[in-house]
Amino acid sequence: MDSAVENPCEEAATPHRSGHTAAVEGNTLFVWGGYMSTADNEVFLPNDEIWLYDLKSAEWEMYRMSGEVPPPMSGVCGSALGGCLYIFGGCDDNGQTNELYCVNLLDGNYSWRKVRAETGTPPSPRDKLCCWVFNNWVTYFGGYGHKKLDDVWDDNSFNMDTASLELDVGWGWNNEVHVFDTVLSSWTEPNTCGRAPSPRAAHAGATLGHKGYVHGGRGMYTTTCDIHCLDLKSWTWSEVVPVSTVPAGRSWHSLTTVSESTLFLFGGINVDCKPMSDGWIFDVEMKKWSKFKHRNKNQPRLWHTASQTMYSDVLVFGGCCDYIHLVGTFENLTGHSNHALVIQTQPYPLFWICEDYIAKNVKNLGKQGCMGRGL
Repeated sequence: MDSAVENPCEEAATPHRSGHTAAVEGNTLFVWGGYMSTADNEVFLPNDEIWLYDLKSAEWEMYRMSGEVPPPMSGVCGSALGGCLYIFGGCDDNGQTNELYCVNLLDGNYSWRKVRAETGTPPSPRDKLCCWVFNNWVTYFGGYGHKKLDDVWDDNSFNMDTASLELDVGWGWNNEVHVFDTVLSSWTEPNTCGRAPSPRAAHAGATLGHKGYVHGGRGMYTTTCDIHCLDLKSWTWSEVVPVSTVPAGRSWHSLTTVSESTLFLFGGINVDCKPMSDGWIFDVEMKKWSKFKHRNKNQPRLWHTASQTMYSDVLVFGGCCDYIHLVGTFENLTGHSNHALVIQTQPYPLFWICEDYIAKNVKNLGKQGCMGRGL
């Protein structure tokens, strides 16, 4: 049945997954893609499914997708803009890609559209990158991918992985900045100034106002703990030097905006390949990291997604619970997750607390009201 005409849904628990993409619109979390472990190997999740998680009822529904459906992938870079989910890059059965797709999350049809740029050249194929949304632009940074050798010999923005050379193609990490204008449907590569972060992948990024922040990630030689900022108006890079203790270096973690001046870091994998579940708050004005206590400290995650909800909570979904390259090789490893972790980073407004209390106790309040009127 064509889902653009009548989109059937299925109530179920979404499959365990890592390397997926997710976005929150209103009270709904939308999840697409990624991969999971089976008894024999690791497989991509179906590309014609989108999973919806109701933040109020904590229930899942699966909808079929139509249109120009992307191939099954992991490691795509997803961003929500104007009620649409844009995905770029990722890795499929043929390796990294540089295709851009878009789906409307609000019309109920869930029909994919392959975005074909009117002008400009897209970035080279890559995965495990981050992006920032500002105005009508999606700005992409870094990632791991491949280029023709003739294009990288004198390219300081690309560190080649010498263990992955193939004929005239080289794989490696980059620190390039590419911008897609969703209104003009055009690609540009702005000339940035200032000292850019070193080439990296599996880093975490978050947008705060007109600035894009990037933290950590893995490069050619090491896993980093640094934090950098790109002004999305002036295209100026600056390294933010904290005046406090800093979180351990990591990759495959998440960074989420939680207020006008703070970011929340969660999980990832450290330099010793140990999955983590620690949380940190970074105040961009004070340039200060603070360890954040939360009740999910015994639930490590890496290559998960983290989304800000309308209540300023951070909703962590899925991800891997063990060292990602070992999953499926040992029976005692816990593998991928399909759990949604809600991390409250700020006190709720009194209005929300009262509204939630009324909603949970409406039946009891109704009975009390009837009893009162009968006296």
